[in-house]
Amino acid sequence: MSIRDFAAHLGVSDRVISKWEAGGEGYCPRPDSQAVLDTALARSTEDIRLRFAEPLGRLAATASGTARIGVDSHKFLPVFIGARRARRLQNELGPGSVGDIWLESSSTRLDHPDKETTCTLHVFACGVAVFHLVQRQAPASLTELAVWRYRSYASDLPWAGARMRDLLEVDRSQQPDPEYVLSLYWVRSGPWSDGREFDTALRLLSTPSVLVDRSAPSGPAPLHQSVEESLLATGFDHPDIVSFGIRGVSTGYAGWSGVAYAAHSAERSLTIDELVTCELTVQTLWCFSHQIQTLVEDGQDPFTPDDFGWRFLRAAASRLTTARAQETAQHVLMREAIMKTSGLAERLRAAQDALRDSVS
Repeated sequence: MSIRDFAAHLGVSDRVISKWEAGGEGYCPRPDSQAVLDTALARSTEDIRLRFAEPLGRLAATASGTARIGVDSHKFLPVFIGARRARRLQNELGPGSVGDIWLESSSTRLDHPDKETTCTLHVFACGVAVFHLVQRQAPASLTELAVWRYRSYASDLPWAGARMRDLLEVDRSQQPDPEYVLSLYWVRSGPWSDGREFDTALRLLSTPSVLVDRSAPSGPAPLHQSVEESLLATGFDHPDIVSFGIRGVSTGYAGWSGVAYAAHSAERSLTIDELVTCELTVQTLWCFSHQIQTLVEDGQDPFTPDDFGWRFLRAAASRLTTARAQETAQHVLMREAIMKTSGLAERLRAAQDALRDSVS
């Protein structure tokens, strides 16, 4: 279209279009102008929407609205085993580290009952082991995925507990089962037709409990499909959900159940390794501080090796709450969002105070 034709198509003046063109790539239209453009794109043919989506590296589903849901589910199942047992396991696993170098760890692959599931066991020197399960899913709806999530955790948690006891050669009375803290969904595709609906879908992925009846007699059951359809149509948000996406680059939300993330620009978005590293770090420290809190609540004096006392927790809190020079803005936003929704900062402070008081 010519400038005049395009202006008439949008219902704006020729001067507005000329201003956009003159501004180049660095120009950002006003919100009302963006809404006009979004509407025009939504009303265009599928071929046109795809043509606009491809150079931006956006998910095909965002443009076409026809793809099925495709996600990689990452479960993290942390369990406290103690520094001595962790050191023994690390010696058996051999050298190897993951995530932040300061949080020393070793890792190994384990077989899972579901052959399609990839399981990696990470053992951290501070006394925490984390099972990391990757399970690719293609559900018919968000509700179906939410129900699968609750039901699969019901079998994955006891499996991980039994597997850990086998590795440590102890019985159930000597080693508790792993816990659920936060999960991660890496979204590959979806049928959501516009940006607002796409955002709503990822918010629901980070808070799946709103789609499930967890009090059903036979276990977690799906709510009627109309609930999901209504939420997608009208929008869904909650004060506890934190956004960390960048417009045109990614969509990311952290909620009380975990993280949902979709990369639109592969070159500029976060990588799955960055997300996993942050989750492993947060969940390891969450489990470590939870162990200290449990001892205090049981009326015991918390004890940790000298290397993992209150100074270790103070350093951990500083690393997780202070921006680093080499970090991108999106990485900082991700870390802050996960820290806020996990409640780890408060747990670290409480554990640090308990260890300091114990030393005193």
